[in-house]
Amino acid sequence: MENNHISWSDFEKVDIRVGTIIAVNDFPEARNPAYQLTIDFGEKIGIKKSSAQITKLYQKEDLIGKQIISVVNFPKKQIGKFMSECLVLGLVGKEKEITLLSPDFKVKNGLRLA
Repeated sequence: MENNHISWSDFEKVDIRVGTIIAVNDFPEARNPAYQLTIDFGEKIGIKKSSAQITKLYQKEDLIGKQIISVVNFPKKQIGKFMSECLVLGLVGKEKEITLLSPDFKVKNGLRLA
């Protein structure tokens, strides 16, 4: 692995928050199988949408109410007709399956990674 160190100030620029998935829709227009997620990040951040390629391990009904970790300060990204407003974080396995990052215990939506 290369030595790609970043500074603490670089890391502090990334706004990583917890949110709760409140809606999940199929995303048939996506190049790779994906869901359209609606995520509640609490009062300060509000509701954001994201596209997530998580269909291998997750069913739509299992995602409702799940808390996940996301980067909320990226610029919006147009994906087909869908506008993604945050980046849902996950770990990519050998078969390109993605496991979502989530807190062990229910916490307040909008809490920032520290």
